[in-house]
Amino acid sequence: MAAELHVELVAADRSVWSGEATLVVARTTSGDIGVMPGHQPLLGVLESGPVTIRTSDGGTVIAAVHGGFLSFADDKLSLLAEIAELADEIDVQRAERALERAKEATDAAADRRPYGPLRAGAGPYRTATT
Repeated sequence: MAAELHVELVAADRSVWSGEATLVVARTTSGDIGVMPGHQPLLGVLESGPVTIRTSDGGTVIAAVHGGFLSFADDKLSLLAEIAELADEIDVQRAERALERAKEATDAAADRRPYGPLRAGAGPYRTATT
């Protein structure tokens, strides 16, 4: 039998997935990380992105995670996310609408910038030098 680690993927409002795995890949503020049985203990901050879990029975579980933390010690991995959804739970139309709203909000914020990108020594607040 191959080495295993116990994985708990928990969102703020529910337990999303729990089980045995041989590999978990997640996105952290330091970059993507793969955790296998026997990994050194770690604590990391999760970035928004996919979490891929290779289950002990050879299957794959994929979840979308938005923020949170991960902790690993003694072959137990805890992923504590602000929001997490399994790939097969995602409402694609809802996600596309949310993406469109986010793009519109970004465009509107860019339109409100009075002077464009700031540069040192440029713009209306430039000081006089002698």
